[in-house]
Amino acid sequence: MPTPIDALSANLLSPIVLAFALGAIATLLRSDLKIPDALYDSLSIYLLLAIGLKGGVALAKASPGEIVLPALGALALGAATPIWCFAILRRLGRFGPTDAAAIAAHYGSVSAVTFVAVQTFLERSGVPTEGFMAALVALLEVPGIVVALMLARSGGQGTNWRETVRELLTSKSIVLLVGGMVIGALSGPERFKSVEPVFVGLFQGLLVIFLLELGLVAARRFRDVRAVGPFLVAFAIVMPVLHGVIGALVGTAAGLSVGGATVLGVLAASASYIAAPAAVRIALPAANPSLYLTPVLAITFPFNLAVGIPLIHEAARIIQGV
Repeated sequence: MPTPIDALSANLLSPIVLAFALGAIATLLRSDLKIPDALYDSLSIYLLLAIGLKGGVALAKASPGEIVLPALGALALGAATPIWCFAILRRLGRFGPTDAAAIAAHYGSVSAVTFVAVQTFLERSGVPTEGFMAALVALLEVPGIVVALMLARSGGQGTNWRETVRELLTSKSIVLLVGGMVIGALSGPERFKSVEPVFVGLFQGLLVIFLLELGLVAARRFRDVRAVGPFLVAFAIVMPVLHGVIGALVGTAAGLSVGGATVLGVLAASASYIAAPAAVRIALPAANPSLYLTPVLAITFPFNLAVGIPLIHEAARIIQGV
């Protein structure tokens, strides 16, 4: 088993982290490097569908008893996380209810790319995980956003619930993740083999290109970090660590392995930059995008990618006494 320093070094030198760093450096150097929008959209569709398919195939092999407790733990995390995020942002950060709810929605939901990054880290480290973890991504995507929007409404901000729910349930990420899982579960392991070379064999290489684009996007937000203030910068680092440890504890209590508890911890530590921005844009149009997008893209995502994943894995090991 690698030491924490070895795991951190290996993670920092992984192709996906280095690709993200290259994108960020290119933006800071004002390079003309740009991933075409059509390619970025195509890659995001591919990655989300691949995650769903692999999760569905794993579900077909799993027994219901294996999934129930982790699923309930994931739902509890998704519902609870935005509540304390909202309270901290309101009371300590002095944010208004609209902006506090918008930020809480992002930190209550999950990042599918961070999920892929932790899966890659664990595979490279030789740490097995339960195959159904992709199902938890879909379970964690929506509840946190809904709870945060309810908190905004309690603070006096009106919400177009019908349009918001429609946007959430028909969003690209939900349709692809859930649809992919259904296809994978109905197809099963044997039928999946016919498309496995595309959705498994090419996955890591295409992920590198996607992370290159995310590095370009995140670096454009770096200039806004000063504007969000020191409290939000600290929030964007401290809360993922806290959520990661809580997620690892919940995963352990639900009977997950060290790898599974690590994945659930990293999912809890991640923040959404696909589903949440779309929902918040409709439900809370008065919220400041710089306040809810900058900490997610410029701070939390790079932090988790480089440091958070090995840190949460070490926490899961300590919790389970490994």
